[in-house]
Amino acid sequence: MNISEFIYSLFGDYGDAGVLFCVFLIFLIDALIFPALPEIFFILGYDYNPTPVFGCLLILMAVLAELAGIFSLYFVVKRISIPRKIAGIVEKYVGFLLVSDERVMLINRVAPMIPFAGAFIAIIDAWDPKKCAAYIVLGCVLKYGLILLASSFFYSYFSGDMALKVTMSLVIFIVIVSLAASYRRKKKAGIER
Repeated sequence: MNISEFIYSLFGDYGDAGVLFCVFLIFLIDALIFPALPEIFFILGYDYNPTPVFGCLLILMAVLAELAGIFSLYFVVKRISIPRKIAGIVEKYVGFLLVSDERVMLINRVAPMIPFAGAFIAIIDAWDPKKCAAYIVLGCVLKYGLILLASSFFYSYFSGDMALKVTMSLVIFIVIVSLAASYRRKKKAGIER
């Protein structure tokens, strides 16, 4: 049984709503707790129902889950007292990045430089949470819209199984390039772990 069959067995009985809920949960976990490779699950969700309307619903779920996860973490961090030393380290880290204002949320969709983005938004006082939210939405729509367009293209020229394999290969390539760009930027800035 491959992963898409496993997911469909969990949520497929609930139809489109179950798949949308699964995608929402994966994106929420990715934004709140740990990287969950939501791009893969986004494509698996689209494979369940490769139609433009369902693709738009998947993008909506991605946006809602990202915002819910990031701003849940934001409110938790705002409620607790972060030591000034940690806040200083966070601000210094962001200062090393290519962009050090709210626009980093847009770049973070392509090259993940900031894990636990909600905590960063809460700690860096100079950032406007509304601007961050706007960049998160824009980044999700652009990134997952492009993935959806590529996937739609592959579905129109290949069989469903082959289209999924080609799209998954493309997404894995995008994830690897994103991680490599993130690592390279960190190394260049002297932030290597």
